[in-house]
Amino acid sequence: MANKTQPDRFREAARALECDDDEAHFDARLKKVAKAQKPKDEKPDDKE
Repeated sequence: MANKTQPDRFREAARALECDDDEAHFDARLKKVAKAQKPKDEKPDDKE
């Protein structure tokens, strides 16, 4: 079917990427892709 609606294409892409509503699965996959940088303990410059 070439005339799929946008929601249908979205659902199809989500299934292909093995997406689901489980927050634990989301967190596990996110950790594989992105790692947060640790905050720097630097003081802001007041040299304005």
